[in-house]
Amino acid sequence: MNCTRCEGTGFLNLDQVPGVVLDDAGESDFHAAILKWIADNEEHDVQVCDCCGDGEGWYGEPGEHDHRDQGHDGPYAYNGGLWRCW
Repeated sequence: MNCTRCEGTGFLNLDQVPGVVLDDAGESDFHAAILKWIADNEEHDVQVCDCCGDGEGWYGEPGEHDHRDQGHDGPYAYNGGLWRCW
């Protein structure tokens, strides 16, 4: 199931990344290119989504929720086992 908080991209505030970076990234290395851009630039609010990840990395596939992660012992335990965007 796609994360609605990041619209399935795996990132928050992706609109702050210059279009040329997104265009050059391509589908195969999109996430790696954005992570590199985040590391190389300071004046932005772009981050790994804190719903399908922890703000630094993803719980599974970027922008996706795994139904197995929904539970009181998983990464969403702080929210009663529910994803933040649900």
